[in-house]
Amino acid sequence: MLPAGQTRFVVLIATVAALGGFLFGFDTACINGAVSALTTHFKANSLLMGLSVSLALLGSAGGALVAGALADRHGRIRAMVIASVLFTISAVGSGFPLSIWDFIFWRVLGGIGVGIASAVAPAYIAEVSPPALRGRLGSLQQLAIVVGIFVALMTNYAIVRQAGSASSPWWLGMAAWRWMFWAEIPAAILYGIGALMIPESPRHLVRTGRAHEARTILERILGSGAAETLDDIRKSIRNEQPARWSDLRAPSGGLLPIVWTGMALSIFQQFVGINVIFYYSSVLWESVGFGETKALYVSMITGGINIGTTLVAMALIDRWGRRPLLLFGSAGMAATLATMAWCFGSATVDPGGKLHLAPTEAHVALVAANAYVFFFGCSWGPVVWVMLGEMFGNQIRAAALSLCAAIQWVANFAVSTTFPPLLSGLGLWAAYALYAAFAVVSLGFVWRQVRETRGRTLESM
Repeated sequence: MLPAGQTRFVVLIATVAALGGFLFGFDTACINGAVSALTTHFKANSLLMGLSVSLALLGSAGGALVAGALADRHGRIRAMVIASVLFTISAVGSGFPLSIWDFIFWRVLGGIGVGIASAVAPAYIAEVSPPALRGRLGSLQQLAIVVGIFVALMTNYAIVRQAGSASSPWWLGMAAWRWMFWAEIPAAILYGIGALMIPESPRHLVRTGRAHEARTILERILGSGAAETLDDIRKSIRNEQPARWSDLRAPSGGLLPIVWTGMALSIFQQFVGINVIFYYSSVLWESVGFGETKALYVSMITGGINIGTTLVAMALIDRWGRRPLLLFGSAGMAATLATMAWCFGSATVDPGGKLHLAPTEAHVALVAANAYVFFFGCSWGPVVWVMLGEMFGNQIRAAALSLCAAIQWVANFAVSTTFPPLLSGLGLWAAYALYAAFAVVSLGFVWRQVRETRGRTLESM
């Protein structure tokens, strides 16, 4: 056990780094309540509105790809500050768009910030965390993401309640939907200020020839184990060259097996369809008869459940391990998604194209949707971020995490852009049946390919 003072210090700096996750969640979810109002404001078709959501995800993929080189060259802290600046500019611009095209530009810019934060925060948290606490501290990233999603949904709900609708004028006579984006500005600025107040990663400091600074930080984190850990870090990077993408290649060609495993974890985390719940939940519940305000309220409840289940994961991840939680989550998601597919398979469609569920199926679908969020939130949500931060060796960590985070955003893009055509072409039941199938495949993948990382030092990976 670490002394209380050291534990508080580690938790504090990990929490500041995880603020990037909060902005990541807030930025991706704040558009949820604004979609209908933006469609009306810009007189945009479904394709353009789909692009306003999906192109931001490709921006995130791009940000994640450059994050590794940025963090290795300039440090984890400077990368966080850059992400903070991008978040702030994007939030201001998204509330002041002149056309749908510059709105898309501001969303893509924010997406780049999201991508940088999504790759840098897990690496930093893993590098400053003692092995005994690394699972719980690594889970702070996912906790911050789901808190960000919840706060965005709660903010949207509160604004709509006050204004009457997202299109109505609100504070200072500005349309309510604009404030949904501007609400991100204070947290974005706080993230940048906080990043400037926490220490740089000891492993980055050793790599850049500042071992004395690294030892000082390690002593605050580990106490008496600092010297030994410093020696292990030195040994692990003694023969390192600057990180290159080529380091991810296996001697026999292709990518290293561990990189393929990380990429697969990233893909499955998205292909089970979690972000359909958070990007399209308001539209989804409106389609089965809920009004705008009630749909946002149900979405907010779902976000609250996600927070609670992430706390469950944080309590269990260093006790049960990473692999058991992934297996548990895959099995639960497969069952609940299959239930949702069955419920929506019985829905009827009115002449206006709206879905209608019988009262029994509607209640079962609502319970199944929230149970699905529970199973995801206590397993694949936090565990994948923890494993991506810790499973790669020091030499390839930044580059491998950048690649895996980018792949995750591309997978997110694929799911988000294919959901509307699936909904209109085959029906909601088909989308949920497809996500259920991926949950089943993810169960087999974890059983065969994923190894436990609990309790191991980063240098021993």
